[in-house]
Amino acid sequence: MENETMVEQKVIVFQLKDEEFAVSVNQVGSIERLVKITRVPQTADFVKGVINLRGVVTPIIDLRVRFGIEESEYDESTRIIIVHLDGLEVGLIVDAANDVLDIPVDAIEPAPEVVGAVHVDYIEGVAKLDNRLLILLDLQKVLTNEELKELKTVEG
Repeated sequence: MENETMVEQKVIVFQLKDEEFAVSVNQVGSIERLVKITRVPQTADFVKGVINLRGVVTPIIDLRVRFGIEESEYDESTRIIIVHLDGLEVGLIVDAANDVLDIPVDAIEPAPEVVGAVHVDYIEGVAKLDNRLLILLDLQKVLTNEELKELKTVEG
């Protein structure tokens, strides 16, 4: 067993309220400071609008609103994590982007029925690292196909 290779998943860890979440670095394009968001009428309440990111119009989603966590004021540590979903770049507003970690795959457990405030449907699993509990998000499930289609029209 000694020469068994440790398989790890590299993730970006971010904060929402008092919980830590993680998404695979493969899906993350960049982490940006908060910039002015242009509101788009007639979109879902969690769609804050769009930003112009290096010439690309990018829809922005507030993950707190998406997950039903009470909204908070944006501050110095607020970040926008740019992720790639089905050929679309989407920005996720998070309270803070904490770090990049390698999580041993065997530390990832299936999601329990309820993890804090976040609906289990969005969760790929949870990882216990030292005294931290990281909630791994399944970005494909955070937005439904219909919502992605709507964002593609926003982006247009």
